[in-house]
Amino acid sequence: MCDTFLALTNSTKNGDVIFGKNSDRPQSEAQLISYSPRTKHAIGEELKCTYISIPQVNETAAVLLRQPWWMYGAEMGANEYGVGIGNDAVFTKDPLRETGLLGMDLLRLGLERGKTAKEALDTIIQLLEKFGQGGSCAFGAEGWSYHNSFLIADPKEAYLLETADMWWVVEVVKDVRSISNNLSIRGKGDFRRDGIVQYTIEKGYCKDDDDFNFAKNFSAAPIPEKFPPTCRDGKSLQLLTENKGNLTPTLMMEFLREHKIGLCMHRGTPSAGSQISLLRSNSRKSIHWFTGTMLPCLSVFKPYIFPVAGLKVLEPKPNDKIDSEWLWSKHSDYIKPFKNRFNKVEYQEFVKKSKEIENPIIKKVNDILADEENISEEEFVNRIRKINSEAWKKSEEMIS
Repeated sequence: MCDTFLALTNSTKNGDVIFGKNSDRPQSEAQLISYSPRTKHAIGEELKCTYISIPQVNETAAVLLRQPWWMYGAEMGANEYGVGIGNDAVFTKDPLRETGLLGMDLLRLGLERGKTAKEALDTIIQLLEKFGQGGSCAFGAEGWSYHNSFLIADPKEAYLLETADMWWVVEVVKDVRSISNNLSIRGKGDFRRDGIVQYTIEKGYCKDDDDFNFAKNFSAAPIPEKFPPTCRDGKSLQLLTENKGNLTPTLMMEFLREHKIGLCMHRGTPSAGSQISLLRSNSRKSIHWFTGTMLPCLSVFKPYIFPVAGLKVLEPKPNDKIDSEWLWSKHSDYIKPFKNRFNKVEYQEFVKKSKEIENPIIKKVNDILADEENISEEEFVNRIRKINSEAWKKSEEMIS
């Protein structure tokens, strides 16, 4: 389960695009901050994804990923060109395939092959139509499968792509948008796969062209005309809508920590990883915030920037096992006794300590952004690197 947020330039305080996501996965699934550099590939090279291999392209972009430890793909991430993508599980009437590209594979491939949101969108659509989506989405859990929706953004524009097997529709995002784990594009969207309306009629999902409504026709269970704020779908959109014009990365972090409705999940499939990206235009460098640990309310967001050299990252590879030395592992073990008990002293003290680390870090980054015109690009990058190192060091000390 996941919740993904997006606000375009007309809805944020400083006129930059802000993207954010909580990735909710089984409690044992470590999510790593990994990095793949820009890479040239040989003609005819094959790329091994999680379950299938596909042709590689001539060059792939540098990408920062929030990657479940065992798979090729990623739950969220950004590339060197300022494209950010998050995917959410959705459940549809169409059957699930036993193998294919995971939604997480499609997300990573979109980041590696798209220099803009539109290019990333087109990449995912082309791969979806050619190879399909399928396979277990959790380690060692054969029945844990789903279809996917994707929020795809760059500093200028954004798209919502929703899928049912190999069928898809797209909505062009106008201001703010959020997705959880339900199909949400009503009607025909802004564009769609050729033949989808006729397919829907033939399957008996709708009566005719006028009756076509992607979310209602393809959802596995009935959905309301409008998601209320008492569910995650409605709450996330309410938070964005009520704060239009004042949205900042810091405010988006607090959205991901919302507890009343449960955007910050603590049981079952907890918020295993979180990301906030400030996607900036006019050749200004984007800032990407990752926790590197479980549950945003008990985590410190750490700033990242391209180029990534000198920042704390891991290789973007499927791992054979979970490493007890990963910060994700150590942090998960440390918070286990109190993570579900909000009134417990240990929980409250840990939140307080986390904020005492995070708040000065956020201020330092904001000070750099405010002084950007007066410093060189090299100094800008070096200062972010120093803050990243400080954030990691203090986060590790807090659980040692």
